Amino acid sequence: MVVVGAILFAFYAVVAAVAYALGFPLWVVVVGSVGLVALQYKVGKWMALRSVGAEEMPEDGGWADVHRRVERLSDEMGIEKPRLMVADMGVPNAFAVGRKGAGTVVVSTELARLLEDDELEGVLAHELAHIKNRDVVTMVVGQGIASIVGIAAQWAVLLTGDNDLADFFLAIVVGNVVQFFVMLFVLAISRYREYVADADAKEYVGSGEPLARALEKIQQGNERGTAGTRSPGPARGRGRGRDQGGVNNQVGALCIFDDDSRSLLTRIVATHPPVEKRIQRLRE
Repeated sequence: MVVVGAILFAFYAVVAAVAYALGFPLWVVVVGSVGLVALQYKVGKWMALRSVGAEEMPEDGGWADVHRRVERLSDEMGIEKPRLMVADMGVPNAFAVGRKGAGTVVVSTELARLLEDDELEGVLAHELAHIKNRDVVTMVVGQGIASIVGIAAQWAVLLTGDNDLADFFLAIVVGNVVQFFVMLFVLAISRYREYVADADAKEYVGSGEPLARALEKIQQGNERGTAGTRSPGPARGRGRGRDQGGVNNQVGALCIFDDDSRSLLTRIVATHPPVEKRIQRLRE
């Protein structure tokens, strides 16, 4: 984590230095860089919630137990209780956005129907751990750095070339390639943070078994493209959202479970480690 973080911020420092060397005042470089990342964070949070049609989770009825569990876990983790929302995602899943004091956890109705109470608590603890550890902010900053580095690479090609049509297309290619390689470091951080959130959930729940069973059911539900239904007992509630067999790319990296295809390329660019390894660690 230290090495990867140092490399990312070294990229960021180089970009700022290049902008300063091109004649931009230092305060413009600093404010512009921070502002871009902050804007990406705000817009990304709003788009993630909007993309699944998330709605406020009622505090009564079938959702009351979820609120109580989240409140207890939040107290134990030393964070404020996050905003709770519900959405129809088409598959059993959950994700967290925001930071300490301003976090939001979204639970799919399919997940609530599928899991037993202790399994759902394991998932909730995992998402609260992401908020506690500021993982969402870390990922947004990393993605922002990758974007800035890609843009800087494009300008470097344009400023050193003849500024003709060939340089324009070359700049696009170089910018995307550079951004891709920086994102490899960001994705490595993402996979590592999933293991950390699993370990934290195991600690606060008292056992890794509930979350391990939940991951098994979530994987099966995503493979089928439809959620299983727990019986007996009604669904805890309904939200307005997506009615299809999966979540989109906007929130896939945030969810507790993302696409689990495991070719060599997808392992390199995956946001999540293999679910089998996560389950094994939880049960060790």
